[in-house]
Amino acid sequence: MQGITIRVNGQSQSVNVDAMTPVLWVLREHLGLTGTKYGCGKALCGSCTIHLNGTPIRSCVTPVSACMGGEITTIEGLSENSDHPVQKAWVEAQVPQCGYCQSGQIMQAVSLLDNNANPSKEDIKSHMSGNLCRCAAYMRIIKAVEIASKTS
Repeated sequence: MQGITIRVNGQSQSVNVDAMTPVLWVLREHLGLTGTKYGCGKALCGSCTIHLNGTPIRSCVTPVSACMGGEITTIEGLSENSDHPVQKAWVEAQVPQCGYCQSGQIMQAVSLLDNNANPSKEDIKSHMSGNLCRCAAYMRIIKAVEIASKTS
């Protein structure tokens, strides 16, 4: 165990963990940021997606040491009142069913719109393809990204 300092949602956080601890567990267990979900543990489903320096990463397989010196953004860091344009579009398009994958889906969608303000339906499908939805709300996810692209 060692003292590790990371920046999460604009704040420096110090934790006493092994450097190889997945950042997902640091966020959930040590910092109480439970919006990021554990899905598969193998970077296959996208439920654990967060941003590191604006790039989506799978936090279940990324060691916390890889995040040192960078800026982590979690679903909690997108907005204080869930009023980020993508979050609002998610509600408008009635995306959530069980809701389990939603934070990862939203974080992936935000990264798309940060890099492509006017994505085509094919751009959206391609960018979101690594995030799985157990409820198969894919058409509503696409609709929400389209809505957000018009409002952000």
